[in-house]
Amino acid sequence: MTPLERRTVAALAGLYSFRMLGLFMVLPLLALYSDSFSASTPLLIGVALGAYGLAQAVLQIPFGLVSDRIGRRPVIVFGLVLFGIGSIVAAQADSIYGLIGGRLIQGAGAIASTVMALVADSTSDEQRTKAMALVGISIGASFAVALIVGPLLAGFGGIAVVFYVTAGLALLGIVIVCTIVPVPTQIKTQHREAGAVPALLMRSIVDRRLARLNFSVFALHFILMAGFVVLPLVLENNLQVASERHWLVYLPTLLLSVLGMLPLMLLAERYGRLKQAFMLAVVGVGLSQLMFALNGNAWLVYLALLLFFVGFNYLEATLPSLISKTVYAGGKGTALGVYSSSQFLGAFAGGVTGGWALQTFGQSGVFVVCALVVGLWLLVALRLQPPRNLANIVVEFPADEERWLDRVSQLRQAAGVAEVLLISDTRTIYLKVDETEFDHDLVAGLTV
Repeated sequence: MTPLERRTVAALAGLYSFRMLGLFMVLPLLALYSDSFSASTPLLIGVALGAYGLAQAVLQIPFGLVSDRIGRRPVIVFGLVLFGIGSIVAAQADSIYGLIGGRLIQGAGAIASTVMALVADSTSDEQRTKAMALVGISIGASFAVALIVGPLLAGFGGIAVVFYVTAGLALLGIVIVCTIVPVPTQIKTQHREAGAVPALLMRSIVDRRLARLNFSVFALHFILMAGFVVLPLVLENNLQVASERHWLVYLPTLLLSVLGMLPLMLLAERYGRLKQAFMLAVVGVGLSQLMFALNGNAWLVYLALLLFFVGFNYLEATLPSLISKTVYAGGKGTALGVYSSSQFLGAFAGGVTGGWALQTFGQSGVFVVCALVVGLWLLVALRLQPPRNLANIVVEFPADEERWLDRVSQLRQAAGVAEVLLISDTRTIYLKVDETEFDHDLVAGLTV
């Protein structure tokens, strides 16, 4: 990367991670502080926990489309303002309904797709995949940090302190956007690996291969959010760990889970057993829920936590890559938009269902519901096929439509070409090719 690209990507990764840190810090806390809010019930705590996901799922694609028209920076700043306002509303809430309202406003600051589009605008074609991967790594890191920092902050002044810190992170994000992130010379809407295209939304939704992956991320975040409706109570009641010391449970478990991921990564990457590694991770998540449901001794809880975080971290890192490799030519941004919406809907559904299950069946009932979701997930994943190792190529032509059609015809007949998509309004051809068979000189010849 150029120095400017490195600075921009680092700033945007920091911005994204600050925002996700603010959202994740609440996960290990809301169940513990339910008595702080009037009219609170387990169901409404679950709604509050997942409410941001509903707003995110509904608004993130529209925000991305608006940013195509008016610019990335205004949309990002507006989203961060909403996020900050929602954080302050939640911090000052004394009723569960005020808390739910604050969480909805937080989620309404849906800037995920816009930030990724700005990453695409600010990087070259060769560096874009690396840049997006770095942003993805920052999200994973923010999740781990949040589970540790959230309980520590709450120990100084309750959950309100966490929300006020979150508002401060939103303000810091605005400063980063306005002072560090440069404004691209133009909005590159042709970067379909970064933004959703309305005309391709239905195709991304009904594609069976993508639907299996979308259901996978829905189920994964359903289980995450439902689990955290009750998991803090398990640590406090079953393990007798004070709330401000929960980080002492999460920290070693998260560190060990990184080591636990290594066998799955080796199985998938070195031995080419991607589906087997995927299924093992799902089974591990399912076993963790059954172990939690047994309501056993401390060691069983610790083992269940470790199994869950190994499976969760591996799947969270693997699923976006599978989407990118599975999607049809030119549809990466749209498919990732649908994928993200599925993730946020899973968070909302998991929070609500987890609260309902806790209120209706008790602690073990939540984990039984999650185990049933994993059972359905396994049935869906049985037909999952590892994607072919295909490269994406984007070719732009300053040509008239007749020559376009002729070139597309030539490309479709070329060796190694799996898919071809023509976008006439931007004079762009998107290819998915097997690089062991495809002749790159063919593209050079066609652009002459």
